[in-house]
Amino acid sequence: MDLHEFQFKKAFGQNFLKEKKVIHNIVDKANIAENSLVIEIGPGAGALTQELVKKASFVLAYEIDERLKEPLKEKFQHEENIQFIFDDFLKRNIKEDIQGFSYENLYVIANLPYYITTPIITKVIEEKLNINKLVVMVQKEVGDRFAAKPSSREYNSLTVYLNYYFDIHKLFFVSKNAFIPKPNVDSVVVELKRKTNLMQLNDENLFFKLVKDSFQYKRKNLKNNLKGYDLDIIENVLGAYGLSLQARAEQLSLEIFVAISNALA
Repeated sequence: MDLHEFQFKKAFGQNFLKEKKVIHNIVDKANIAENSLVIEIGPGAGALTQELVKKASFVLAYEIDERLKEPLKEKFQHEENIQFIFDDFLKRNIKEDIQGFSYENLYVIANLPYYITTPIITKVIEEKLNINKLVVMVQKEVGDRFAAKPSSREYNSLTVYLNYYFDIHKLFFVSKNAFIPKPNVDSVVVELKRKTNLMQLNDENLFFKLVKDSFQYKRKNLKNNLKGYDLDIIENVLGAYGLSLQARAEQLSLEIFVAISNALA
């Protein structure tokens, strides 16, 4: 990167991972199976990419910063199992991008830019990609939210949304000193493993709207946040779990949200 006189851009959330121990740990924890396609988002200088190409059958890396085109192509010129797409991941049709690949397992493994972490994971879900798991580095506070338990301060609508689709585990902590330039916050590597049997929903759209509305005002109870719903039905479901309309959204598990949604649908 010094050779190419690279200047970091805050607009792209560029904090490149430099600690080899952390990089090896991410790849080891990912436990990449044979005949796998790995999607990497934001390879940066290619430090993590370099280890991924050793383990994966093929790596498809998305990089928004075209200034990195020459450095990355130069670094990986002798590798045959990698393809770079220099474009905004959020604007791509990922299903089209991967349809020409033959693989048995699909992973997303990446050091995600902090400012678009949630949109990236949401896109992966909404495109209904048949992904086995995501192993991603995120801001520690965000990782805490992903893996939060009911009744905790971090538990919110995003927690419920992600836990519907994935089993989520925080793998290990990463200090801000592992990056260049050094960010203001520490990070955590999180595994999101796709659930093979999703809980049955009568109306998926209703479910996610219900969850979002329940957390609309965090200090208000369900009775106040869900005024537009049939509160008698909701109260009956809550009663079966020993709760009432005076409860707050963070007290409800995924199972309870699903039960309320199905009763309303």
